Amino acid sequence: MGEQPIPAAGTTAPVETPPDESPEVAESPEVTAKATGEVPVQVAAEVSRPQPAAPPRRGKIVDTIAPRPSRRLAVPFQGRIVDVITDEVDLGTAGVVRREYVSHPGAVAVVALDDQDRVLLVRQYRHPVGAVLWELPAGLLDVDGEEPHVAAVRELVEEADVMGATWNVLADLLPTPGGSNEAIRVYLVRDLAPVPEDERHVREAEEAEMVVVPVPLEEAVQLALAGKLHNAAAVTGILAAAIGQASSWTTLRPVDAHWGFRRR
Repeated sequence: MGEQPIPAAGTTAPVETPPDESPEVAESPEVTAKATGEVPVQVAAEVSRPQPAAPPRRGKIVDTIAPRPSRRLAVPFQGRIVDVITDEVDLGTAGVVRREYVSHPGAVAVVALDDQDRVLLVRQYRHPVGAVLWELPAGLLDVDGEEPHVAAVRELVEEADVMGATWNVLADLLPTPGGSNEAIRVYLVRDLAPVPEDERHVREAEEAEMVVVPVPLEEAVQLALAGKLHNAAAVTGILAAAIGQASSWTTLRPVDAHWGFRRR
């Protein structure tokens, strides 16, 4: 086959048609619809879209304490336990913002697991939510100079009338970091023993009506996942205990493990 001539500028090259074939002509959707009775479907033209940016390289997934520059504007409320603080925070390119939050001393909670794999839950009225909740033995870090694990021992004795021999850190949490600096450490204690009757703490106020019930850990997990339990430390501690037990307690940390979010 010889070379094809190149058409001059401004002209259109002829289209050769094989002798026994005719060039196919694409009918419009409207023409096709009239012939077949079908509803025409509009086909969108292919649009060139920008490719999404590559995701950033994944580093360590770990919460990092890195406070932004801030200035204390006011303390509009000072209470016996908590304060309300107003700060001005410099977010760099995002600008300067004003934030109000609750300053909280922090707390500890205890998953007390007996030799039948039952976790001790306490029932207590909580006025802010107007509800009676099932929780772990727990309390504030409101004694100057008291170490968190010592506070946990004290709260377990006072609220559950129980002592324990084997202590570990189970989980740490910030229950409401958008509005409070409260930090909670949840401990696991095993090898339990009752506090002698004559040494038991006399509970007062809401604690006077406190009820202590041992619940199988598996049942407590189901209660948490079914939305029957709502206390953040209780749900966290129960699930963490179940995971820890399933992994032969390899998830546990020493009782004095570093706690960066604890308020001093």
